[in-house]
Amino acid sequence: MADSTEGKCTRRKIDIQTARVTDQVDDVGTFENTEDYTQEDDAFKEEKEKPTLPLFKYISAELTRGYFLEHDEAKYTQKRERVYAFLNIPREMEKLMTYGFFLCMDAFLFIFTFLPLRVLLAVISLLTSPCTVNSRGRILQPAQICDMLKMVILLMCSYLMYMVDFSMLYHIVRGQAVIKLYIIYNMLEVADRLFSSFGQDILDALFWTATEPRNRKREHVGIVPHLLLAVVYVFGHTILILFQATTLNVAFNSHNKALLTIMMSNNFVELKGSVFKKFGKNNLYQMSCSDVRERYHYCILLSIVILRNMTEFNWDLDHLWDLIPDVVTVLLAELVVDWVKHAFITKFNEIPADVYQEYRNSLAQDMVGSRQKNAFSDHSDLVSRRMGFVPLPLSCLLFRTLWQSVKLPQNKMGVVIVILIYLWLSSTKVLISIVLFGKSCKYVKEIKKKESQEPKRKPEHGRSKSFSGLTTQQTVTEVKKVESVSLYSKDTLETNSSISLQSLGKEESATNVSNLATDKQKPELDDKNNPKKSLSDIDRYTLCSSHIV
Repeated sequence: MADSTEGKCTRRKIDIQTARVTDQVDDVGTFENTEDYTQEDDAFKEEKEKPTLPLFKYISAELTRGYFLEHDEAKYTQKRERVYAFLNIPREMEKLMTYGFFLCMDAFLFIFTFLPLRVLLAVISLLTSPCTVNSRGRILQPAQICDMLKMVILLMCSYLMYMVDFSMLYHIVRGQAVIKLYIIYNMLEVADRLFSSFGQDILDALFWTATEPRNRKREHVGIVPHLLLAVVYVFGHTILILFQATTLNVAFNSHNKALLTIMMSNNFVELKGSVFKKFGKNNLYQMSCSDVRERYHYCILLSIVILRNMTEFNWDLDHLWDLIPDVVTVLLAELVVDWVKHAFITKFNEIPADVYQEYRNSLAQDMVGSRQKNAFSDHSDLVSRRMGFVPLPLSCLLFRTLWQSVKLPQNKMGVVIVILIYLWLSSTKVLISIVLFGKSCKYVKEIKKKESQEPKRKPEHGRSKSFSGLTTQQTVTEVKKVESVSLYSKDTLETNSSISLQSLGKEESATNVSNLATDKQKPELDDKNNPKKSLSDIDRYTLCSSHIV
């Protein structure tokens, strides 16, 4: 009995424990099922809450939706003004180019027209009054001495050029490969700029050495060494331009015109080297003067090419008509490249089109200043310095080409033809000078009129300007506005070291924002080593900012 009772109790305990384990398992299963149900229910609700857009409704919305540009009126107005300024650049630039082109022509014609007459008057003055001494202790005036030196250089270089065989030089250049000629032509362009930059300094040094007052201590090697150096320079520069003209002549006479195409493509390569660079107003002035000089230089080179070709074909007019399309193509390529180059430079650097009027006014002031009694330089020399255009080498080459190409009759008729050509050139020079001088006086008067009409700005009492261009009162107001903006909280300021503040126009750190109102006025001082230059101080090869154009 005792054993049976103990067995029953043991079985009962096992049943109770089994029931408890079963209840626990049921509870766990119920919890897991409840969790799965909750997750499935949330996923169903999310799918149900997703926005649905039928296809036809989407297409209808895309076809009928609209927008209003007037909500950003300032932005689009500014872009429209940029487009108008971009399209206006070629017209304003051509006004400057035309004025500068005739300035170069005036300086070039001076060599053939007025310079011989001035030298003749100087010789007459030297022979008629050999004992008359001026206040400087010299018989001749400084301008007469410079004119005589120019004539000596011109005659000596023309005589040296007379010994150069153009035909042999042409066949030497023609025998070279096309790619070699292309490389040579590019090297000649670089050398031409280097010669021009140093050549004008050589001539100025010669003129100053010859006209320097005698009562000063001698600090030079003498007039004769300077004169020989100037002759060597002019002769070397003339040979260089002759190589340029010969290479261009070979390109015109080639059968497939491959060289001419490659040389024209060189103008478009120039866009890559200039458009995507930072340009200031002074650098653009240098580039404009360089383009004026380059355009006139091309015209003289093309004239020499036409003269050489017409001489070889016995002045057959049919061959002239064959050359005209190539000449027009070269000039049009030069024009288009200049337009595109200046338009994009002014666009990227945000330079207004009115700057070309300032450039023209600067050239006009040179023209008017050179005609005054107390002028410090001749107008042709000013043009040479401003544009890098030295007329003596081109004059020597053109004189040598005309001497070989044009055959005048050896009688009185030849003398009459020379006199008529001289009178024609002189009348052209006088006409150009009168028109240019009249235009220059008009531009200078407009400058003075604008300066007189502009009211003088007086600083307001009790309001100092901060370095950002705003007054102290305005700065405090702007700082309060910035501090009141909830977007830039304290945490944002700590994590973001710089915030673009459109109202201030600058990126200021968080510490600078709180101190803007207390900053004192800081004047912008120019660097002592690189002072800012006005347009009147800028020559063709003056170093502006970090490079010379």
